Amino acid sequence: YSYPTRRSSDLSSGINAEYGGHSGDTEVIEKCQDMFRQHISGGKQIPADIRGSVYSTVRNSGGEVEYDQLLTLFKGTDLHEERDRIQRVLGCGPNAELRGKTLDFALSEAVRSNDTPFVIAGVAKAGWEGRDQTWAFVKNKYPIFLERYAGGFLFQRLVQTTCASFVDMEKYKDVEKFFSENKAPSAERAIKQSLESIKLRCSWLERDGEAVAQWFKDHGF
Repeated sequence: YSYPTRRSSDLSSGINAEYGGHSGDTEVIEKCQDMFRQHISGGKQIPADIRGSVYSTVRNSGGEVEYDQLLTLFKGTDLHEERDRIQRVLGCGPNAELRGKTLDFALSEAVRSNDTPFVIAGVAKAGWEGRDQTWAFVKNKYPIFLERYAGGFLFQRLVQTTCASFVDMEKYKDVEKFFSENKAPSAERAIKQSLESIKLRCSWLERDGEAVAQWFKDHGF
């Protein structure tokens, strides 16, 4: 097996590794898993420019074993760049228990305070279930986030990554109600933008949802 080069049409930029892997492309998934096995066993190392995407695909397609292997890599390095690659993908995948474990991990002493919102964002990207789980977690732990980040950029980031991608008006009402009852210093603009984003997504879904669903059906998805 030879790894693709930067100029390869295969996994060269990491885009194919992540999007292909998360879309269920078995060839891409198997290749990423093979690269990962060699990497953690001390064999050929995954090129740095695609490592995060390979980690993401392995995590998304794997289970508790792969999750623990990534945590072992995280704990075994002092390089922040490598730790950051790993912590951002721990929340990938369909397993709700492991996503919850990642959310708790994000607030642990193992994660830098400035990195916590980005670890949480990784869970929020795990489909609608990940978004719902993340939003529930943020609401539950809101006093902690308020104490840590109120008044700073990271607080705005946290609001947008956990709220802006909802696509139903019930969630719009929930977000609006929550922030009307809970102060969010310096995040008023982020809240407003997130609510606007939800409305736009809902409008798009209502207008084009059936046509898009039909296109995927016609193309075998």
